[in-house]
Amino acid sequence: MTDAYIQAFGAYLPERVVGNLQLAERLGCTPDWIVEMSGIEERRYAEAGQSVACLAAAAGKRCLDRAGATAARLDMILVASGSGERRFPGPAVEVAAKLGAPGIPALDLPMASAGGLAAMALAADLLGRYPSILVIAAEKMSAVVTQDAVEKGTAMLFGDGAGACLLGTRPGPLRILDSALHSDGAYSEDLRLEFGGGLVMNGRSIILQASRKLPAVILELLDRNSLRPQDVSAFLLHQANQNLMDRVARALGMDARRFPSNIRRYGNTSSASLLIAASEWWDAERPSPGARVCFAAFGAGVHWGAALCGVV
Repeated sequence: MTDAYIQAFGAYLPERVVGNLQLAERLGCTPDWIVEMSGIEERRYAEAGQSVACLAAAAGKRCLDRAGATAARLDMILVASGSGERRFPGPAVEVAAKLGAPGIPALDLPMASAGGLAAMALAADLLGRYPSILVIAAEKMSAVVTQDAVEKGTAMLFGDGAGACLLGTRPGPLRILDSALHSDGAYSEDLRLEFGGGLVMNGRSIILQASRKLPAVILELLDRNSLRPQDVSAFLLHQANQNLMDRVARALGMDARRFPSNIRRYGNTSSASLLIAASEWWDAERPSPGARVCFAAFGAGVHWGAALCGVV
């Protein structure tokens, strides 16, 4: 297997801040109830003219700048998003054009919540043929949850943003050691977004499945690599709900402080959340060489997975 390295992260959050007080007035609930149910105090909403591709290109540009790389030297772009504005084409080709990377494959992964993790894992396996791959996950969930048909317990959760990472065969600060991906269509009706319809979520089912499947896939990956949860310095999860992340920490017998969280400030940015959290965590922590880091995500489909990395 070709060695796979994460060479840099990047993130972009829209400037518009939407606090719980503003949202609660529209949803007919209290700001405190939103915090109690989700841990969220505010989220970001993109402007009307900002598309998923605009958010993705901004995050991708920041990632490339941090890596000292240019789009012209990329071999592939993967864009994960569950909130693209049209059936086809997806945002990836527009992102490639905005970044100045004509001619290379620019592929879409239309997955909500777990898309960033899945794109990372797939890119790592593709590096043998495409030695430099920019992975971006971007969502404009505000366009979905501001529809009247969306239930208040769902509408309160989501915000907009984009995260990115550059994967390559050239050594970088994080080496991807292993990954695991899973899907189960038996629960496909429990979290869905129909064309022309509102977002539908069976919150009880999704929380139940996520709280079981996330610890299981993390342990699967750790067992395969002869590691224990105690050997992992940080668990970077899809920022779905603070209560869910706390459940995963308890299931693994780990202190919640090993689970970086930004959901209080950004809400659930679906597929973008994992890479936004990773970008902020990397800037703040810069763990020592030899440390182990585990990424994990669960989302509509249902899809879930994890990736294990070592700090170089």
